[in-house]
Amino acid sequence: MTLEADILAAFPAEVQIPARLVADAVAASSAVTPRMLVVLDDDPTGTQSVSDLPVLTSWDVEDFIWAFGQAKPAVYVLTNTRSLDPAEAAERNEEVVRNALAAAGSSAAGTGSTGESNLRLGFVSRSDSTLRGHYPLEPDVIAATVAEVTGEKTDGVVLVPAFPDAGRVTIGGVHYMRGTGEDAGKLTPVAETEFARDASFGFANSDMAKYVEEKSQGRFAAESVIVLDLNIIRAATDPQTTANAIADAIAPATDSTPIVADIVTENDLRALSLGLEEAERRGKKLLYRVGPPFGRARIGQEIRKELSGAEAYAGNTPSLAGGLIVVGSHVGVTTRQLKALTEQHSAARIIEIDVEKLLAAETETAADDYLNQTVSTVVDALRGGDVIVHTSRLLIKTDNPAESLRIARTVSAAVVAVVNRTLKTFPPRFVIAKGGITSSDVAAHGLEIRHAIVRGPMLPGIVSLWEPVDGPAKGIPYIVFAGNVGDDQSLADVTRKLSNTF
Repeated sequence: MTLEADILAAFPAEVQIPARLVADAVAASSAVTPRMLVVLDDDPTGTQSVSDLPVLTSWDVEDFIWAFGQAKPAVYVLTNTRSLDPAEAAERNEEVVRNALAAAGSSAAGTGSTGESNLRLGFVSRSDSTLRGHYPLEPDVIAATVAEVTGEKTDGVVLVPAFPDAGRVTIGGVHYMRGTGEDAGKLTPVAETEFARDASFGFANSDMAKYVEEKSQGRFAAESVIVLDLNIIRAATDPQTTANAIADAIAPATDSTPIVADIVTENDLRALSLGLEEAERRGKKLLYRVGPPFGRARIGQEIRKELSGAEAYAGNTPSLAGGLIVVGSHVGVTTRQLKALTEQHSAARIIEIDVEKLLAAETETAADDYLNQTVSTVVDALRGGDVIVHTSRLLIKTDNPAESLRIARTVSAAVVAVVNRTLKTFPPRFVIAKGGITSSDVAAHGLEIRHAIVRGPMLPGIVSLWEPVDGPAKGIPYIVFAGNVGDDQSLADVTRKLSNTF
């Protein structure tokens, strides 16, 4: 570990930049033809940094027309590609981009007198702040699809994995994780954390240029990566001077050149956003591969204060039933959060889905019988209070990435079945889903959410609340809780806000 203060001493201090300055720059560029960012979110936790934006869990042309009709600067599309194999992920990215472009060009989305679309789209590939996911495959597919459909070639792919609210920062081109507790103020290169040993998306480099070379298998050499370090991000106290410096640094980018940005604070993200806006004004065509807070900064949205329990239920009458907390993630922080919740919430019923038993079921009927028994137990428990449903904590590992994904899907399908059957039998007061794949599948299939509005965070900068606007879960607050964020008390804190028995 290294002290953050020691590393930052070599760079300029951050420059205060109001969100309104970015919003005004975005508005100016959209004055003639409005622009909307389409965020392809590889799991639903990318919404935790934004508020009052539409979310789609399906991506037919009609779904995009609904989203575009909300007249917001961005829409999040829940692709869940982190749970898919590369071929499936590529196919899904292409389908989303094609349908978004078709919707933008449709008469329902609005066209000018010449027949040209009245809506410009920008594309964001949102992924993990700990560098797990299908890179460079996803931005490659987005760029290729945009080029095929529109003829527009991508000059640069901007990588911004930083997530300061969750302790992930990039300094000097190196991506770090901040320590907590006794290790507060210290930084660990992300390649030295448990996330780098991910069975499906492991990696060896914390230096972002070297990470790009590693993941692209040498297609992009480390020395070809443009690095926007803090000397550029904080080039001057005048925001326009900084924006020009960033745009100048990006100018050489061509043919999807990777561009890495240092980020430590929200002000850094806003400075970067001004620079990207200037680069695009000059004609650069950019795609983005980013962590959660980038979208907020890029559209000039203020940081939304955490929602209270009353705000979570605003406009809806809370059920008297218990709430349902579903935990699928196996990372260390999730296990600690689950332990804290179960120790503090003595009134909650704890029900485990036995993964080994599920995987060992000899027939689909046997597995289904086991799930039906679990649902019956959950429903009975909800009548008396909150229920915590978690998968067994023994993580079944394999050296085969494809097999790892298959196991993850099997487990997630079981969780989804339990949630869906419970919802149709006895709707809970609220639903919290812990873990990226878990929360995605619970949203799209367990709760059958098609369209939602992300209202804001339940904790400062992290953990988003969705309001389903259709389907059987309409009116039930849905909390998307990433597996790798928060401290040991965070799950208990969110549950306490929503519960009527905690």
